[in-house]
Amino acid sequence: MNTNRSLPRRAALAATAAAAGLVLAACGSSDSTSTPGTTAATTTAPASTEADRHNQADITFAQGMIPHHRQAIVMSDMVESHGASNEVKELAEKIKKAQKPEIDTMTGWLKAWGEKVPTGIGMGHGDDDSGMPGMMGDLDINRLGNAKGNAFDTMFLTMMIEHHEGAIDMAKTEKEQGAYGPAKALADSIITSQTAEIALMRTMLAG
Repeated sequence: MNTNRSLPRRAALAATAAAAGLVLAACGSSDSTSTPGTTAATTTAPASTEADRHNQADITFAQGMIPHHRQAIVMSDMVESHGASNEVKELAEKIKKAQKPEIDTMTGWLKAWGEKVPTGIGMGHGDDDSGMPGMMGDLDINRLGNAKGNAFDTMFLTMMIEHHEGAIDMAKTEKEQGAYGPAKALADSIITSQTAEIALMRTMLAG
């Protein structure tokens, strides 16, 4: 504004300029994506798919727990023909029924992630040769298979407690280090159910 203009004139021009500034602000930027009365549009990256939100701990958990579960099924399968106690047989059936759906679930995760799905039960039974916590070796499995009656029941319960404790350790690691929500939820379920079964098996051994 020209300093030679009168004070009233300069005040009027200043008010006009301020009003114009408010109008421009309300209309947003000159970006072609804007519309009058709105701010400029922002671009956001597409949301990750559920399968993208995982890390190496989730992969290790699934690849280790699958053969671990399969071995629990192998051990439980022996109970019907080798065991003596109906209580042990009922527990073995419960363990078997819990393993397969979880194996199928974890297999689905690994396939979605493009990762290898284990094919065996570990320790020489298949190509996995899993060294996961609580996994029984070939000698242990053979000893269990050669036992009968009450001796089998005692050996089965003792081995299964150790097996469950290994699964719980793996599940705790997944809960601490994993990133995939469904895997962490499964880990939590394994901890809860197998802790309860360990307590039951210890009671059975004591009786």
